Amino acid sequence: MRVLGFVVLVLAAAGGAVLPVGQSQAAAPTSLVLSADPAYAGNDATLAIRVVSQGDPVPAAPVTLERRLDGAWTAIGTVTTDTEGRATQPVLVRKEPGNNLVRATYAGDATHDPETTRYRLPIRKRNGKVTIDAPREFVDERSARIGVRWTTGEGEPVARGVVRLEKRITRGEWKLVAKLRTNAEGRAATRVSPREDSHWRARSVGLPWVERDTSRTHFLDNLPPGVPVSLPAAAPSPRRHLKPQAHARGRGPNPQITRIPTKVWNHMTGITWHRGCPVGRAGLRLLRINYWDYQGYRRRGELVAAASVVGQMSRALAAMYREKLPLRSMYRVDHFGWSSRVRGGDDYASMNAGNTSAFNCRDVVGRPGVRSPHSYGRSLDVNTWENPYRSAQGLVPNTWWQSHSHPRVAWRSRSHAVVRIMTNHGLRWTYGLGDTQHFDAVPPGGRLIRVPGCTQHCD
Repeated sequence: MRVLGFVVLVLAAAGGAVLPVGQSQAAAPTSLVLSADPAYAGNDATLAIRVVSQGDPVPAAPVTLERRLDGAWTAIGTVTTDTEGRATQPVLVRKEPGNNLVRATYAGDATHDPETTRYRLPIRKRNGKVTIDAPREFVDERSARIGVRWTTGEGEPVARGVVRLEKRITRGEWKLVAKLRTNAEGRAATRVSPREDSHWRARSVGLPWVERDTSRTHFLDNLPPGVPVSLPAAAPSPRRHLKPQAHARGRGPNPQITRIPTKVWNHMTGITWHRGCPVGRAGLRLLRINYWDYQGYRRRGELVAAASVVGQMSRALAAMYREKLPLRSMYRVDHFGWSSRVRGGDDYASMNAGNTSAFNCRDVVGRPGVRSPHSYGRSLDVNTWENPYRSAQGLVPNTWWQSHSHPRVAWRSRSHAVVRIMTNHGLRWTYGLGDTQHFDAVPPGGRLIRVPGCTQHCD
């Protein structure tokens, strides 16, 4: 026992640690550090591994590497650190961030604790390129195919990416039309049916491995399905320009005759109808019908007429539609507001726009105090700009067209297609060249309305 005590004292004197019997020295904590520079998806990234313990490198340390692929851990391999506690391993960078998660495990040894750490490989994004493929023009009321393609700058397709297809009308804001998902070739397509000229672009939604991009702007020209009117170069233009009416509804002329809706009647009252008019709401009807405009597009117009003849006007206008004989516009006259000159809807403004209309409780143009036949809802004025009226104060709305005709929009004889259509449906070209725009509907078994005080041309 004296000898043993001597040995212990010698060890203590030599600086050795004295541990209780049965207890070993504790392992030191270990740090496992991973890093890598960003790399393109599809390329290898150099994964740097370093093992240190209390600031000192741990050499010859075996480190097991794994990566997460589609929800499961898969072995990469095992590396051993050098004298500086470092090691490297090339690892393929995937497009999906979830598949770039790496796990490193050091099992430890007698003097170093085990350690496990995770690290996500950083992705360097590739440049993206989005292109749009579409025709330059298409016919209205049909559809056009618009295709998009998303690739990297090197031409690699971006599959399963989302591309926003956007449209802009004239100088309006860009509006989303569709979200398209690309196929394996980076392509997607859809069909569109814009009703006017439009601009289109495609914008990709960024992905972790590729930058977003916006295509060039593509102009899509909407062409009319009909034949535009070709007018003489010397012909004057209307003094008043109207906004194009709504697009046509349904196929063909698609006429719809109804009683006067409250909203329409409220707007008419005080303009085209007022107390003392010879026909009231119950005796009037609203006609909505498709027509061809001067640009060759199908529009939907409306007019108010007497219930007794609105069917004849409807059939005549439907025949004009089928023969593709166009109208400039067909707005109700209350659209133009009140005129003190005619004490009713502003027929001067309507004529200056070339508008086609029927009912308007007012005076004859140029003859104050004489009631117009339009007050009864049985008269129809057609394409008023190209077909002047010889009023008591001269030709209105212009003088140039009185001596000119046109095979589609201006008539100077009863053989013209429009006059023949009107005649065939019971509408008389009452005043001929004295009032070229004016037709009077005579119901079956009825008579032409003779307005008191109207001895010559009365419009």
